[in-house]
Amino acid sequence: MPLALVALAITAFAIGTTEFAAMGLLPQIADSLQVSIPKAGWLISMYALGVVIGAPLLTVGAARLPRKAVLVGLAALFTAGNLLCAVAPTFGFLAAARLIAGLPHGAFFGAGAVAAAELVAPHLRARAVAVMFSGLTVANIIGVPAATLLGQHLGWRAAMLVVVAIGLLGAAAIARLVPQLPTHPGAGLRSELSTFRSGQLWLALATVVFGCAGLFACYSYITPTLTEVAGFADSSVTLILALFGVGMTLGNVIGGYAADRALRPSLCAAFLAMSGALALFALTAHARWSAALTVVLIGMAGFAAVPTVQTLVIQKARRAPTLASATVQGAFNLANAGGAYLGGVALSAGLGWTSPTLVGAGLAMIGFLIAAGSWAADRKTPVAVGDQSVVAEPTGAAVH
Repeated sequence: MPLALVALAITAFAIGTTEFAAMGLLPQIADSLQVSIPKAGWLISMYALGVVIGAPLLTVGAARLPRKAVLVGLAALFTAGNLLCAVAPTFGFLAAARLIAGLPHGAFFGAGAVAAAELVAPHLRARAVAVMFSGLTVANIIGVPAATLLGQHLGWRAAMLVVVAIGLLGAAAIARLVPQLPTHPGAGLRSELSTFRSGQLWLALATVVFGCAGLFACYSYITPTLTEVAGFADSSVTLILALFGVGMTLGNVIGGYAADRALRPSLCAAFLAMSGALALFALTAHARWSAALTVVLIGMAGFAAVPTVQTLVIQKARRAPTLASATVQGAFNLANAGGAYLGGVALSAGLGWTSPTLVGAGLAMIGFLIAAGSWAADRKTPVAVGDQSVVAEPTGAAVH
């Protein structure tokens, strides 16, 4: 695998750290800015809103620009947004800064996933995408626990400044290691939007919105679940979050390898496994050892779907894949917001700390059903000779 993928992974590490660490730093932020924890939770939603807004706008706006310059610029914008977060004097300023920091998220992963796929041979594309996303998963092993620990001892602003430093390193690495990549022929608003005529593309996005909402319904409330149900001390939560990151990393590797061999079955299996692991967590959360083990399983199942669905979208939008790939990140963040909301509804209804994970199991099952239905519909659709949406696997079988 080329070193350019490592450069992309460094920025992905910074993005993953700032996105997920905010969940662990909410008490410190709320206390520092004198707001309630529920109000501080809006910072997570503001970041997600930035992703949803920025993914299509920045991708379309940069469609005709050199891919390498776009990636460097997006990494720089992300870094600037986090610098604004670190110096925010008020909660309102911080909320606006989180929105800015989220704007380049989807566009970066969209352009980065396409770039990663173009840097390797066709039969290695899913694994190349997985390498880039490994930065996101490793962030949950090292970055998020470290940022949470740093925030607890030196304040949340110090954690944000570390993210700024990593963002600068990522931008420099991209500028140094990523080669010049050509824009797609006919790149522009019309060609990018034309990809959304595909019903299969919309089904893939729906799979992400519903299926991955299951993961976030659980993860958004994993800290109180671990402390209130499993009985972990606050100081032990960072270790369990690191275990979740280990599961994510393993799932990302497994998903990338499996997607290169059997894309559709791998996607269906990932969501089915996610639903099962989340349902299991409602039982295993009552003991420390079983809770910790199940957290790893949830991370594995949850992120096995990431390179799989990203590769599927790139294949279904081959003529103009960048916007479609970026939109996947918007879908992930809609899943983030929707899952957190529905999990919160279950808690507010007095259903107990394990109720969000059961909500998550149901949502993941919906994702599986959509993925399975999409696969069945695709198998029945006649494929014209020379259809650009069909890519041959190494074995010669068609991937849909």
